Amino acid sequence: KVAIKGIERELICPACKELFTHPLILPCQHNVCHKCVKEILFAFEDSFADGGSESSNQSSPRIRISASSMDRIDRINKSGIKRNSLTPRSTLFPCPSCQRNIDLGERGINGLFRNFTLETIVERYRQAARAAIAIMCDFCKPPPQESTKSCMDCSASYCNECFKIHHPWGTVKAQHEYVGPTTNFRPKILMCPEHEMERVNMYCEICRRPVCHLCKLGGGHANHRVTTMSTAYKTLKEKLSKDIEYLISKESQVKAHITQLDLLLKETECNSERAKQEASQSFEKLYHVLEEKKSAALRAIEISKNIRLEKLQTQVEEYQGLLENNGLVGYAQEVLKETDPSCFVQTAKQLHVRIQKATESLKSFRPAAETTFEDFVVDTAKQEDILGDLSFHSNGLEIPEISEEQSRMYNKALISWECPGKTDSADIYVLEYHKLNKEEERVTWQKTEVYGKSKVLSDLDDDSSYAFRVRGYKGSICSPWSREVIMHTPPAPVFSFLFDDKCGYNNEHLQLNPRRTSVESRAGFPLLLGSERLQVGCYTTLDYIIGDTGIAKGKHFWAFNVEAYSYLVKVGVVSSNKIQKLFHNTHDVTSPRYEQDSGHDSGSEDAFFDSSQPCTLVTLGMKKFFIPATPAAPKDPASRILPLPSCLGICLDCDRGRVGFYDAGHMKCLYECEVDCSGLMYPAFALMGGAAVHLEEAVTANYREYHDDI
Repeated sequence: KVAIKGIERELICPACKELFTHPLILPCQHNVCHKCVKEILFAFEDSFADGGSESSNQSSPRIRISASSMDRIDRINKSGIKRNSLTPRSTLFPCPSCQRNIDLGERGINGLFRNFTLETIVERYRQAARAAIAIMCDFCKPPPQESTKSCMDCSASYCNECFKIHHPWGTVKAQHEYVGPTTNFRPKILMCPEHEMERVNMYCEICRRPVCHLCKLGGGHANHRVTTMSTAYKTLKEKLSKDIEYLISKESQVKAHITQLDLLLKETECNSERAKQEASQSFEKLYHVLEEKKSAALRAIEISKNIRLEKLQTQVEEYQGLLENNGLVGYAQEVLKETDPSCFVQTAKQLHVRIQKATESLKSFRPAAETTFEDFVVDTAKQEDILGDLSFHSNGLEIPEISEEQSRMYNKALISWECPGKTDSADIYVLEYHKLNKEEERVTWQKTEVYGKSKVLSDLDDDSSYAFRVRGYKGSICSPWSREVIMHTPPAPVFSFLFDDKCGYNNEHLQLNPRRTSVESRAGFPLLLGSERLQVGCYTTLDYIIGDTGIAKGKHFWAFNVEAYSYLVKVGVVSSNKIQKLFHNTHDVTSPRYEQDSGHDSGSEDAFFDSSQPCTLVTLGMKKFFIPATPAAPKDPASRILPLPSCLGICLDCDRGRVGFYDAGHMKCLYECEVDCSGLMYPAFALMGGAAVHLEEAVTANYREYHDDI
């Protein structure tokens, strides 16, 4: 038998770090206090109401929400949160033990089972801890007597006298079940939280939880494999008993491991002290180098100062000599008193040269030395960056590499990375990024910690280039920085819309997916019937579809993918004033170049054909992008044909009346032209033959997690 006092570790709630109180079993099979679950959900609601900042996660002092958990709650509805003091509205939160996302569904906390077995063990532990403290009778008049038994049906404790009074012979209460004094009362029958009037009598092997017969008949466990409760009880008890017996039989091995771990603890202490000493010596060397550099710099400044002061002082003395009765002037005045011409000429000639130099220096005054010490400014910017990156480098920690294929720039930035060895050797990653700006002399990196291998950033500016780099950390050891990757944000805010399945939509030729994010055109039997009437010429038909949302003003950007097998696709914009004309012109036409009454086979009709179109479109197809033939375009047709990018984008500027077509993967403009924005502008698409277009999916906080699950 295991002593009750040796299992404290299993009885502690991972959220509040205290003994369990009314523990609930989460879908991941971990246990959390009922109160802690409510506080976690309330904390997440408060974090959304306050903008998701970590500073707002202090609504409850009992729990802490980690940064990794904050990255995984984007699915919770952010709009219209009204806190109820009794019941939280949120149903999604991370398990405090395994950090796995827990979705409680519509019933929320009410859908969780209470772990009565764990609650009983906790109560036994509490009783063992306070053996000297008696449980008092709940019905005695003051002062209460010590209880002798507890009624499980009444959920109360009694002394002998009170028990006889409240459970008289010959009544229903006399049949109640009673046990020794306890404060833990549990129901005799475990009821289903989904169907409150039904008792659980089966066990779902898929969800690993008890269920009732209604859950199996028409509930969420209808297609799950279930067994009877007695079978599940017998099976699980046998497995648990065998595992416990195995562990007990390996007691000598466990003790050997404990002895080995004790040695490792001591060895770790010694090695850590040695590592501290080596690190201290390394920093002492740096201090010594800095002190030497500091002394040399101060000595150089002092020497320069003395030289400059000496020059300036000499200049001061020279100018003082130009004053009357002082220095050179005073000496010259005395020479002028000489009356003997020979003696005067002999002395005055050299003196006159000195007086002339003094006069010239007076006219062009210039200090003998500079007063500023700009040449002695120590630039430590690079050294500060190097010291900022100073950490424990390890050759065993792999350098992560940012994957440009998996990373995306759209409404938000998704940055993903991998390790060459495909092993997650790092505990945490640090992602740094900065905006490329030629005017900034010094680069300022923004930093964020990531617990996975991807990060969604939402604070980037439009039409800008950013550099990204990442490094891994395992404890205090870090890897070198990855190679910097430069990515470009869209030229304008992202415009969200779906394909319109009402206005002009031809469901015979076009097929929409249920989410209305993909459209497909199939060259089927209707195309053959339409072309059957022609004996000569070229039969063409375009099936148009537009977006369900219009643009009235501003600058907007959207992206999409065109399948490589597509024969002909046209993309662009159409004004609300011309939508009727657009769909009116979708009837079958033949190329005017090949009309029998055209008279010639020149390309002169192309200009008329393009100018008569009710919308601004460019042509794609057969893995090519065709730049429209305009006066500004190259005359050589081959130079107007570009490879089709994997992802295309359109940027509409209603204020300037211009539309641009982009390679959305590199945010490079392929073609731009003027457009009439007199009405509401709608994204427009036209397909012919076998073709398909998929709208680019918006990036959300759990984008990578969702696609990894798929």
